[in-house]
Amino acid sequence: QVQLVESGGGSVQAGGSLRLSCAASGDNYCMGWFRQAPGKEREGVAVIFGGSGTTFYRDSVKGRFTISQDRAKNTLYLQMNSLKPEDTAMYYCGVDLRAPCGLVGPRGRFADGADYWGQGTQVTVSS
Repeated sequence: QVQLVESGGGSVQAGGSLRLSCAASGDNYCMGWFRQAPGKEREGVAVIFGGSGTTFYRDSVKGRFTISQDRAKNTLYLQMNSLKPEDTAMYYCGVDLRAPCGLVGPRGRFADGADYWGQGTQVTVSS
């Protein structure tokens, strides 16, 4: 059993920044951030592979968001800059413990297949 605890969400104005954190209780093969806006399906935002550091990003966040991890602390981060109202959503941290990574598939297509999910942290961006 792996526990994930997210933090760092909040309310900001468009153009602002937030940094999300996700503390995991164990090691992982890949970790990622997904988000879900009201009335919409959960969608992938960014994924990172623990060993290689390879990253994948949703097109709409490329150049604005950066995913990273501190493997010594088993903590995942998402630095979000130049936030837009359309980034408003509940953000979830997910982890997969072993290959293949259930968070991203061939050609970088996100998949909702984490072994464990956190409880989510709300991000609200006002115009």
